Amino acid sequence: MTTEETGEAAGLAEARQRLLQQIAQDFAETASWTGRPVPSERTMRALSRVSREAFISERDWVAAYDNRPLSIGYGQTISQPFIVALMTDLLDLEPEHRVLEIGTGCGYQAAVLAELAAAVFSIELVGDLALSAQRRLRHLGYENVRVRQGDGFQGWTEEAPFDAIIVTAAPEELPEELPAQLVTGGRLVIPIGPRGDSQMLWRCVKQTDGTLDMQRKLPVAFVPMLAEKKR
Repeated sequence: MTTEETGEAAGLAEARQRLLQQIAQDFAETASWTGRPVPSERTMRALSRVSREAFISERDWVAAYDNRPLSIGYGQTISQPFIVALMTDLLDLEPEHRVLEIGTGCGYQAAVLAELAAAVFSIELVGDLALSAQRRLRHLGYENVRVRQGDGFQGWTEEAPFDAIIVTAAPEELPEELPAQLVTGGRLVIPIGPRGDSQMLWRCVKQTDGTLDMQRKLPVAFVPMLAEKKR
């Protein structure tokens, strides 16, 4: 590694630590909404292990650890790190859990989930993004992630049920197929709301009778969730 590369790596490492501190501060500031004044140690450890710069173009590396979303093309973004941390934390994952992610994007959220769960199944509507994310995750060693192109509204029936489901784009209403693909006690974390406006992040827990206990967590802004037929 050259001196320049060593300096760049050190700079990214320092930026990552500053970001983790900012995330912890954001948890404290939003606790009245989320009920979570601090993230779990496991969530923070997962974030510290995933190199965000590996999921964006090299020209954007200077902003890799800014606490904001970044464009990844196709009208999609890599989510704000605090939101990634919060949504991950709300899933309450254990090492043996199986997780469904709707909206792979560049694969960053899937990598964070893969640090915490036994298996991650991720669906991406945009074929090029699905293919590049799959290659990237394999290159980075995340063998416990499977990515496929498809319609997230339908979930992944063949691999259900899941201990947790995370949706990283906002439908206007809760997709009907997803609750049925959760185990009893499973968690669904999803933003819901109108396109082009703010949405509400919900944490939904599946009850023994099959209904969902839905809890409002935080106003958010996500790209819209699209069905395949609407592309």
